[in-house]
Formats: sequence, structure tokens, C-alpha cells
Amino acid sequence: MSAFDKAISFTKKFLVDECEIIFVKKKITTIRITDSEISEIKQVFNQGFCGRLIQGRKISSFQTNNEKQLENIMEKSLNTHACLKPKCFWKKLPSEDKYPTIKKTRDRKLEDVSGNLSTDIAHEMINSALDEKINTVSGSLNIISEHFEISNSSGLEVSDDGTYIAGLINVESELGETPVSGIGQYGCRMLNGFSPEKIGQDAKKMCIDSINPRKCDDEKYSIIFEPYSVGELLAFVMAPNFHSKVVTERKSCFSNYLQNKIASEEFNLIDDPHVPDGIGSKAFDDEGVKTRITHIVEKGMFKSTFSNLFDSFKDDTESTGNASRATSMMGRGLEAIPFSAPHNMLIKSGDVSEEEMIKETKRGLIIGRLWYTYSINPIVGDFSCTARSGIKMIKNGEITHPVKPVRIIHNLPILLQSISQIGNNPRKVMQWASLPSITPSIRAENIKISPI
Repeated sequence: MSAFDKAISFTKKFLVDECEIIFVKKKITTIRITDSEISEIKQVFNQGFCGRLIQGRKISSFQTNNEKQLENIMEKSLNTHACLKPKCFWKKLPSEDKYPTIKKTRDRKLEDVSGNLSTDIAHEMINSALDEKINTVSGSLNIISEHFEISNSSGLEVSDDGTYIAGLINVESELGETPVSGIGQYGCRMLNGFSPEKIGQDAKKMCIDSINPRKCDDEKYSIIFEPYSVGELLAFVMAPNFHSKVVTERKSCFSNYLQNKIASEEFNLIDDPHVPDGIGSKAFDDEGVKTRITHIVEKGMFKSTFSNLFDSFKDDTESTGNASRATSMMGRGLEAIPFSAPHNMLIKSGDVSEEEMIKETKRGLIIGRLWYTYSINPIVGDFSCTARSGIKMIKNGEITHPVKPVRIIHNLPILLQSISQIGNNPRKVMQWASLPSITPSIRAENIKISPI
């Protein structure tokens, strides 16, 4: 019996208003790199079921890895309804729709990847990062293939197969007076779009370029945030402020500014689940709602939020197709209760190169990497982050020397309004345990820097 048949059978047997069943099957290959060599190779196969039961607008959830216990688990979930309050705003689970075709989200080569090929890829990452100035190389390679099914009592029965590959390399050098590091990272859906050599080379370059850094002055600078650091800001500072629930509950620094200008006119922020080869690309979200391209900020104007069914019903609006059951790994997970999240946060590229940005900067810094990025006061938009490597001083249009770690304590609305240039060098970026993004370099003005 299929998951759909189980949902219909359970609905009829227990007279449930609505039933949703999710089935996920994954193969995960993980290679860990420690002390410049492969330290662990692990392959995991897992599968399971989860979903929701809705009776009298009371919503309970269930999850199990044992198919034989599925009906029993669902019945136990239904028994909790006596303790629940009805969600009076709830409407209905979605029915099947016509979904768009997304290119490059499944690769047979990654589905059938061998252990030998996986280790060869990891060795390429390591070897491209090695240098006489580098002391140690660490990192990881993850290759995932998955099958996802969603069925419900409204007649929805759809499935999706996807593949993912992501590599990360950290390198460290103790050559100068102060230890420095560098990072290289990339993730995509197709093997032929993945370059293990570039990951190692990016990490090596950032590290070597950071050797013998100097302390900078405690003052305001023009800052060129490179793609990896912009991705960090998108994931941990910007994106939460455009969640429909956060905006409606006035916990966003932009709650009072929907349909108003919040950023420089050059700034365009889009959630695009239809990007070919995008880590978060999908035709339907994790509730079965058709995905769509959402223009969140357009020419500096706050145009739209993102939502799932629950949040949109609560606001008496329509879901934007942003239900997610994602886990720390790439792809879809077994979270019984979906949450709202972007698929691929994309900053539209500008028309200047990073080299041109540098030439037009009189006094500034390049920030290649950010750590410990978090909101201090989300309601007003204050945030903090630390740059520890990949920092370079710019004077009169030229890079002069690497810079020691600095801390940035700033404000998101002020940051967005101070953007002066957006680069033409977009890159796919995925922060650890966070959302994927596609972003170029960005230059912003008058940002206070505090040396550490």
C-alpha cells in the first residue's frame, strides 16, 4: 500500500477530516578531512514517515522510521487531539497542481557514485589546498541522493527525486606572527557543475593572502562584502526579517515598511526556487504547494514576505510555497511540522566587477568571511558579526595589506540603505546548517569597525 493509500485508509477508518503523510528516503555519503588527510568515510541509508492529522481544526503530528508501526503511531497522535486547541484560521491541505519543470536537480552519476570516486573528489579538494605555507587542511564532502513523497486526503500524491553535492575546505597557516585561516566552499546538484579543485584553491588563497595581518583603526570604512560573507548575512540577519509570521507579529525591523523603501535602489532580493542546479530548487514545497519566484525586495522596496500554509492561513493570505522540512543536511527532511523558509535567496547581480569596486574605494576593507553572525535586537535590526580571515585593507583604490580580526556591530536597515555598489560576480553559497543563497559582492558605506 502506498503512502497515499495509507492516508486515505486512515482518514476513512478514523473519520479524520484531513491526513498528510510524508515519506523520505536518503543515501548520505560523508567524507571528513582532518590533518590534511581523509579521516572518515561514512555512508548512511535512512528512511521514514511523518505528517499531520487534522480533526476539527486541531492539528497533531507524527513521525516514525518503522512503516509497520505507522498506523499505530498515527492513532496515538490522533488521541492527543483532546488536549489541543483548534486552529480556527486553518483552511485545507493542498490538492495536486501543475508544477513547473526545474532543470538540473537530479544526477544519476551522484545517485550511483562509488566510494572510490567520492574519495578521489575529496583528495582533489585536499591536494588543491596544499602549499608550503599551509600547515593543515580540514573539511568535509557530502553527497546526498533522496526520494521524497507527499500524499494527503485532498488527493495530492506527488514525488521528487534529487541529488546534492557540497564540499568545504578550511586551511590554516602559522607562517606569520599570527595564525590565519581560509575557507573554500561550494554546493550544487550535478556532478559536472562541482569543482573540487576550486574549493581548495579558494581556501588556500584566502589563507595565504591573510598572512602577517596588521591591526586596523577603530573607525568607519567602506566595506566590500564578498559572496561568502554576504551569504552569512543573508542567512542569519536578513532572511528572518522577511518571514510572514515575524513581520505580522511585528518582530521584524521591517514590520512597518511593507510596500515601502527599505534599501538602496540597487538592491533586489529574490527567493528563486526555480534556479537550475540550485541547492534549494524544487517544483513544489514540503506541503505540496507549487513553488514560485518571490520578489522580496525590488529596487529597494519591500514587496513581499514568504510563508507556508499555516502562516498564510493565520494572516488570511495565500501561501508563497515556502514550506520546509529541511534538516542540517541538504535536501528535504522528516520534520513533522513544516516551517517557512526561503528556497534560494538570490541578490540580483549588478554591473560592476569587484576589481572596479576596489578601484573606486578610497579607504575600505574587503571582508571575505564572517563568523558568529547573529541578531542583537531583531525588532530594530541590530546585529553583530566577526571577521577573522580574508580581510584586506584598501587605500586609494588598491589592496595594501591583510588585516587582523575585526568585529562589526551594525544595523540592518542602515546597512541596506548604505549599499553603494553590487557586483557582477554571483556565487552559490551555503552556510553551515542554513539556507542556500546566490549572491555577488556588495559594497556598503560608513560601517564602524572594531579591531579585536
